[in-house]
Amino acid sequence: MYKDIFNQIGLSKNESIVYDYLLQNGESPAGDIIKKTPLKRGVIYNALADLVAKGLVTERKKQKIAMFSPNHPEKLRENIERQEQTLSKAKNTLEANFASIISDFNLVSGKPGVRYFAGIAGIKKVLNDTILNNQGKQLLTFSDVAGYANYLKQWNAEYYAPKRKELGIYEKVIIPDNKAALDYMRNYKANEVTDIIFIDHALFPFSTEINIYDNKVSFVTFSERGHVGVILENKEIAQTLTSIFNLCWQLGKKYYQAKQPEEF
Repeated sequence: MYKDIFNQIGLSKNESIVYDYLLQNGESPAGDIIKKTPLKRGVIYNALADLVAKGLVTERKKQKIAMFSPNHPEKLRENIERQEQTLSKAKNTLEANFASIISDFNLVSGKPGVRYFAGIAGIKKVLNDTILNNQGKQLLTFSDVAGYANYLKQWNAEYYAPKRKELGIYEKVIIPDNKAALDYMRNYKANEVTDIIFIDHALFPFSTEINIYDNKVSFVTFSERGHVGVILENKEIAQTLTSIFNLCWQLGKKYYQAKQPEEF
């Protein structure tokens, strides 16, 4: 009756058949299950052992015969919760090692690792990578702060900037000095770990944010036509863009240091 449901919540097909039988018939010996289900003897004993291990079935001896009875269905919820905890740990382990795994893939494939993301949720994933998977704890950024202010102001203020500060990710950032950017940066939540150069927005407008970190370069574009994010992992590309950023930083210090807004 409930086999499909049990299968969907993580029980194997055989476990689902056996547990469903016990739920409908109550305490039974293995022999009855063998006679009244399509499963073979060895399969049933294996399923019963697994169900007992998961706490879904209880085994007891009755006149030297092994009897099996279903435990309360609340145990199904407990089993799902255990699965969720296991998956959560597995996800955290994968995320912690993801950059290294991608690096190994890139090394053997000889190709830059490229991941594409769409929508605001996708952009958040790209930006999250710059702090959660940043072993060097340094960001070099050409920042479209006006786009941030328009689309991610609350998320940045409440999560990203405080999290970057908490993790000690130091950022050097070049920002066009448009009004939206200046207004936003006055109350920025991670100024203690941020070094900024403002440049002339009329001469050098940005419509894409570029982040350089470790051996990765990420791009996010805030546009009414769509929101796009890309993470590209390649040592040579990252090194080249690092050199370009450092050149821009040095020129910015030389030509724009005296023109920085007073409050910064």
